[in-house]
Amino acid sequence: MITFSLNWIAVLTFVIAIFLPLLVGLVTKLSTNPGTRAILLALLSAIAGFLTELLTALQNGTAYDIGLALLLWIGTFVVAVASHFGIWKPTGSSAAAQRAFGGSTP
Repeated sequence: MITFSLNWIAVLTFVIAIFLPLLVGLVTKLSTNPGTRAILLALLSAIAGFLTELLTALQNGTAYDIGLALLLWIGTFVVAVASHFGIWKPTGSSAAAQRAFGGSTP
């Protein structure tokens, strides 16, 4: 038997992942080292991935699956990086987000 179902919490996590690079841009400056921004994005992705699995476990009354949480972390990070380089950086939205709170130009 084949079934198709979507976990609305996981879908929401991946939608949030699209906007995580803008959040990183809001809290960093243009002169911030790209490695530092990448680490911050990885940390935010980890928070999103682990909270997604926590909410899913609480909603379904199941055990917390750390393997699935790690997989969600990696997936969220990949979506965030892809949206940064595929959407936000080419359109200038990433730099605009960094300038929004007084980010200095390099």
